[in-house]
Amino acid sequence: QVQLAESGGGLVQPGGSLRLSCAASGSIVGIAAMRWYRQGLGKERELVVTLTSGGGTWYLESARGRFTISRDNAKNTVILQMNSLKPEDTAVYVCNWRTTSGREYWGQGAQVTVSS
Repeated sequence: QVQLAESGGGLVQPGGSLRLSCAASGSIVGIAAMRWYRQGLGKERELVVTLTSGGGTWYLESARGRFTISRDNAKNTVILQMNSLKPEDTAVYVCNWRTTSGREYWGQGAQVTVSS
């Protein structure tokens, strides 16, 4: 069974940058959308960004202008570049891929901590 795996999380100071990657262990046919969610301690999970198969994007208002999602088809990977990080960005970031048939794939999550 194909699995997603995130990498690139860690500890960064406010104003710093991190690059998260989400790689699939195999081929997934018919990807409709790739998303990143996050959940901070004691908070509800929230959708951070969506990348559709057509290249359309949607960003959480607080992430717009600071975060950028991109896709590396050759590596079967989606990347979230996060700049100008703030303490409120601290959360576990989880990637999610959804196919046109409605099947969803989830990663295990990557911890991002923004603190001085």
